[in-house]
Amino acid sequence: MERPVRAAQRPSRLAIIGQPVAHSLSPVFQRAALRAAGLSIAYDREDVAPDQLSDAFTRLAAEGAGGNITIPHKEAAAGLIARCTPVARRVGAVNTFWTEHGALVGHNTDVDGAAATIKALCSSDVVDPCDLPVVLIGAGGAAAATLVALHDLGYRHITIVARNTARAQALSARLSIPSQIASMDAVDVAVGAAALVINATPVGLRDDVFPVAVSALSARCAVFDLVYRPGLTPWIAECRRAGLRAEDGLRMLVEQGAAAFEAWFELPAPRVAMWHALNAVPPTYHAS
Repeated sequence: MERPVRAAQRPSRLAIIGQPVAHSLSPVFQRAALRAAGLSIAYDREDVAPDQLSDAFTRLAAEGAGGNITIPHKEAAAGLIARCTPVARRVGAVNTFWTEHGALVGHNTDVDGAAATIKALCSSDVVDPCDLPVVLIGAGGAAAATLVALHDLGYRHITIVARNTARAQALSARLSIPSQIASMDAVDVAVGAAALVINATPVGLRDDVFPVAVSALSARCAVFDLVYRPGLTPWIAECRRAGLRAEDGLRMLVEQGAAAFEAWFELPAPRVAMWHALNAVPPTYHAS
């Protein structure tokens, strides 16, 4: 087992960097985690425009800060931060950072968050993951982290469905993860035999559009939507009404935050406090 990635020194303060960032839930549950762990460290939101990102990183490094990075900066950060961990380099995106010896280190805990959700959804399956067909919708930065998580968990029959099939081919090649590629025109056919379907696009974030019709999904399919909204995304709500095991991105959000907390402080993340701060509990499933 690989040794967990840990910061060499504790951050002086924490911040989430993005634009927009006012809606971010990370300060809500990370502040709760800090209180539960007895750590007197601030966690703030910082709205940073793309053309201000490099200057913001210089300032944060000088402060000895750490934190998280959200849209639209995750991929740009990988090219601006002084050093990236192997997983951040592999994914090509940074969502967690800290300072070591006056320079920022970029890490990616989205892989941890995706893996935790996939394991929770599919834990009752007794079939080896290698034998389970998976459909991943999307070919951007979120899809990259999810594809790495799938591969590391042992899934080998993966189909990437994307509007831009060339981008999906490039993603598969860059990560050296063999995948079938399909266009969105063929999404209904692709998901029909899938044991797990994952939406890694922004579809449903601010509208009621479904990434794929629920009627096209297998009756024993598990569904994971990286998007999260108060009260579930409409797609996940409809999947649950159809009797499917289905989760939005809330567990991924908490678990990537927990992995970041453990990297910053080398302490167990107080997950109960984190979930409680969001007025939520992680869903559980039973073998069927």
